[in-house]
Amino acid sequence: MDEKEFVRTVAERTGLSRQEAADLTWATLETLAHRLSPGEATDLVTELSGSLAEAVRRGTTDRIERFGHHDSVRRVAERTMLKKEEADRGVRTVLAVLREAVSEKEFNDLMSQLGRDFSQALESAG
Repeated sequence: MDEKEFVRTVAERTGLSRQEAADLTWATLETLAHRLSPGEATDLVTELSGSLAEAVRRGTTDRIERFGHHDSVRRVAERTMLKKEEADRGVRTVLAVLREAVSEKEFNDLMSQLGRDFSQALESAG
């Protein structure tokens, strides 16, 4: 899935404008990258294109941060100026679209590093 299709899908599923969906997507990917090991982030980057991959690169650090889904929503809301409910729906949607955009193995590796809190949030996204 290319970058345009990814953002268009997020926009359609969240009801946000394309620009809001793009901002939400990049903020979410960068935020989630803070939770990933450098190796896992690199693996994810290889399956993403354009600014999606760049967002993961920007968020990658040598020190893995520990925070849950609710903190990720707060961080994304602050960065995008979306309401907390919109950011929550958006983070869940980006995860769901990411599941469709990358290989099953890569997505499972990603979710194993994000943890149960994120898995539960994804399950509730449908």
